Amino acid sequence: MSTTINKEEIQKFSKLSEEWWDVNGKFKPLHMFNPIRIEYITENIKKHFKIKKDKANSLGGLKILDIGCGGGLISEPMTRLGAKVTGIDASEKNINIAKMHSTESGLEIDYINTSPEKLKNFETYDVILNLEIVEHVDNVDLYIKSCQKLLKKNGLMFTATLNRSLTSYIKAIIGAEYILRWLPIGTHDWNKFLKPEELESFLTNEKLTTQDISGLKFNPFTKIWKKSADLSVNYIICSLKN
Repeated sequence: MSTTINKEEIQKFSKLSEEWWDVNGKFKPLHMFNPIRIEYITENIKKHFKIKKDKANSLGGLKILDIGCGGGLISEPMTRLGAKVTGIDASEKNINIAKMHSTESGLEIDYINTSPEKLKNFETYDVILNLEIVEHVDNVDLYIKSCQKLLKKNGLMFTATLNRSLTSYIKAIIGAEYILRWLPIGTHDWNKFLKPEELESFLTNEKLTTQDISGLKFNPFTKIWKKSADLSVNYIICSLKN
């Protein structure tokens, strides 16, 4: 069976699994990144599913699949917002950390050690989250195809990744890994980054229509991430299954 799993990438993140919830550890950049990701995702979900903005338990009833969930940094806040979350990851160590932390936090999240093409429960989801994952998988075409099969008709998929540009090489590779040491050297392979038009082509081939695309930009002075029209480094696409 064809697979999207890149064993070297899995081993890389498995070695760091103990640090997922250390806000000052190796995943500090993701903790800083989380607020804007959650804001973007919830805004688009509420708009699409016509959920009142001020409604408590605002994502109640929606089934969300968080692919490449790591230690659960997105799965947990989505659960707190009322969604029924399933988190999957190809690293068993990541899943064990995620299970342990959700139990300690009193949250019910269904964590499974698998990849999308191997998910056996045949359920479909209202929302699928692919956050900083496509640049780490093998066979992007199979990956998007597998995700599309797990998404309900009229469901949303959020795909966040990095653009393959000169700016991203300078900022995400040289800056973040070699100079600032925000990430371990070798975390990313610039050659596996996807240009927005390339990612949109993969999505379109699986009948996923782009609803919104936004850049995500870091302000080094305020230490805050914000939405931006600049897609040169980090960007996120919200797509709809037709």
